[in-house]
Amino acid sequence: MNVQNLNSFDPFAEEGDPLGGNQDVGSTQNYLHIRIQQRNGRKTLTTLQGLPKEYDPKKLLKAFKKVRCRSVISEFACNGNLVDDEEMGQVIQLQGDQRVKIANFLTEEGIPRNTIKLHGF
Repeated sequence: MNVQNLNSFDPFAEEGDPLGGNQDVGSTQNYLHIRIQQRNGRKTLTTLQGLPKEYDPKKLLKAFKKVRCRSVISEFACNGNLVDDEEMGQVIQLQGDQRVKIANFLTEEGIPRNTIKLHGF
């Protein structure tokens, strides 16, 4: 009996994703990961992880939650919190599908668009 490669393979991991497969979390390419998770019913949760050290997650969260009353279109108008994860570090969680808004906000703040990965359905 000849047993071939029994290494685990994650078919849902993206190619080059530092969090998927057999690669280390601290690989050479550090990405900001914006993910959406389904909660109960139609409710969703958006998470942001991999934030560079020079950005304060508490200040970013405050900016995300802020409602701009003077403008016709509110920015995020959602609630959120910070979660400390052992593997991922500090993760920002926001209510609802805020992926595109977070990506646009971060690119306006000077983070290159090619370092932001959007995940989800």
